[in-house]
Amino acid sequence: MKKLKAVFFGTPDFSCPSLELLANHPQIELKLVISMPDRPAGRGQKLQSPPVITYCKDNKIKFYQTENINKDEELLKLLDEVDADFYLVLAFAQFLGSKVLNKPKLGCFNIHTSLLPKYRGAAPIQYALLNGDTETGVSIQKMVKKMDAGDIVKESKLNIAFEETGGQLYTRLKLAASLTLNDFVTDMLNDEVTSYEQDESKVSFAPTLKKEDGHIKFLENDFNTIHNQVRALKPWPGTYCFLNDKRLKVIEISKYDNAGLKPGEVKVADNKILVGCTDSTIRLNMIQLEGKKACRDTDAVNGLTNKFDSFKIS
Repeated sequence: MKKLKAVFFGTPDFSCPSLELLANHPQIELKLVISMPDRPAGRGQKLQSPPVITYCKDNKIKFYQTENINKDEELLKLLDEVDADFYLVLAFAQFLGSKVLNKPKLGCFNIHTSLLPKYRGAAPIQYALLNGDTETGVSIQKMVKKMDAGDIVKESKLNIAFEETGGQLYTRLKLAASLTLNDFVTDMLNDEVTSYEQDESKVSFAPTLKKEDGHIKFLENDFNTIHNQVRALKPWPGTYCFLNDKRLKVIEISKYDNAGLKPGEVKVADNKILVGCTDSTIRLNMIQLEGKKACRDTDAVNGLTNKFDSFKIS
C-alpha cells in the first residue's frame, strides 16, 4: 500500500481537524508537526501551548516549536532528516522561505479559507461576511513566495446563510478544510493531482482586523452593511458604538419597521432600544454596557432611562 510522508505546520484550534486527519490517515506517515512556541495566557500568565501542540502531546506525535522557521538551523536539519513527500500548512502564523519551500519532494501546500484569488490574507472568513457574500469555501494551493498566490490544487465551496456569524462560519470551514484535505490526499496517493493558476485580475485582500473595525457608524451606513459588520465580527473583535459617550457593545441586531428614525437618532420604545441608520431603523437586540453583563435590550432599558434623560449615539 502506497504511503506518503508528511510534515504539518499549524498553530490554533482551527488547524486541529486537518492535523487529526493526517495523523489518522492509513496511508500518511505524519513525521513531524511544527508550531509556534508556548505563550503566557490567562490571568496568571502561565505558559500555554498552542492547541496543535496540545493535540500532539495528547496523541504522542513528534513536534517542534520555533519562533522563526527559516532561521532555525536545528529544525532545518531535522526537516532534511525527515525527507517528507509533502508539507501541509494551515494557520501557522509564519511565512515559509525558499529554504523550507524547496525541501519536500511533492511541494508545500497551504489550506486557505476562501475561494482564491478572492480574499488573500489573514481574515478571509470575516471579509466574506462583511461583504455580504453568499458563497465561500476552501482552497488548497501549492505554496510560492508570494502570499496565497500559488496554483490551486483543490477547492470546495460552502453556501453562507444570511444570519451566519463569523464564529459559525469559522467552525464550518474548520471542518470543511479537513474534508477538502482528505480529497487532496486521495489525489496525491492516486497520482491524480491537477492544478490551475489563479487569475491575478480577480485578486482581493483580507488584511488583519483591528478592534477599531468593530465601530458601528449609524450615521453613514445602511442596515445590510451594519448587519454584515455585526455578524462578521462576532465573536472577535466584536462590534460597538458609544451611547452618551459610554462604550456599548452591540452583539445582536435586527431591522425594526415603522419607527422612522433619522440616521444616528436613538429612541427607547416598547422596552426596545432603537437607532436610525441611513435606510431604516435598527433594534439593538443584545447589548453589553461598560462594566455590565451582556443582556437583551428589554432588560437594559430601565437602567438606561433611570440614568439618562436623553440619548445620543456615535
